Amino acid sequence: MLKITFLGTAGSLPTPYRNPSSILIKKDSELLMFDCGEGAQQQMMRARTGMMSLSSIFITHFHADHVLGIAGLLQTMSFQGRNETLYIYGPEKIDVFIQILTALGYCQLGYEIKTVELKPGDIVEKNGYYIKALKTEHGVESIGYSLVENKRPGKFDRDKAVSLGVPPGPLFSKLQQGNPVEVDGRTVHPEEVVGEPRPGRTVVYSGDTRPCEDVFNASLEADVLIHDGSLDDSKSEWAVESMHSTASEAAELAKKAGVIKLVLTHISSRYTEDESPLLNEANEIFENVVIADDLMEIKIQYKK
Repeated sequence: MLKITFLGTAGSLPTPYRNPSSILIKKDSELLMFDCGEGAQQQMMRARTGMMSLSSIFITHFHADHVLGIAGLLQTMSFQGRNETLYIYGPEKIDVFIQILTALGYCQLGYEIKTVELKPGDIVEKNGYYIKALKTEHGVESIGYSLVENKRPGKFDRDKAVSLGVPPGPLFSKLQQGNPVEVDGRTVHPEEVVGEPRPGRTVVYSGDTRPCEDVFNASLEADVLIHDGSLDDSKSEWAVESMHSTASEAAELAKKAGVIKLVLTHISSRYTEDESPLLNEANEIFENVVIADDLMEIKIQYKK
């Protein structure tokens, strides 16, 4: 299971239809949150994602529209009886920032929070995958993130194994786990019946940024790139000044990186009535692109 739920897709100014930035990724039984704008906890309730399996929150930067939902979410989970440690990752001073947030409203939590400061290139090792911090280009110190699964074992050739005299059962499992087996005095090696390792899945989240090298490199052949697509080309000068990206710039990066799917988010309130300028400009460059909506879900399948 690898599923993305978009809790908030607005730009700096929320709208009646878009909450501030927040993305939830379900990796098997674990929930990971990337940014936590206002109302994230209610969006989790609306999406029926649950909260208690949330293991980590990854913050890209400290602009208010990306962090003001944290205090409410922490307290809600405490009210619900959470007792497991929650990890909160982010740029420099994440520890100070969380101390300030948890001091609001006499917030007494029934569980421990551990903050971890990340800089570009740092890696958070998880079970079967990792999260890497990426250098991004915004008006304040900021980082993006890539979620990268480990390679999967190659495809097991059952017919070949049987033809080599290996009986179905426990010996199949041993071969699939990379161990040789003995059959009738002959050793059958895993490489005889197991193909080349297969790629895992990769999801990249840019946060607020100009198109940049680190996000591009992380996005090479990625399954999903979630990129700042705040503005259309008529606002390109403002995109540069405010350190955001246009939809076409995000599409150009996705095309060059060979990603499978591009999702544009952080949509400016200018497009509340009509998002077509963003989608049309991106589609001229890259075909498989969508604009994220609040509560939209994407399930990511393996390439092969």
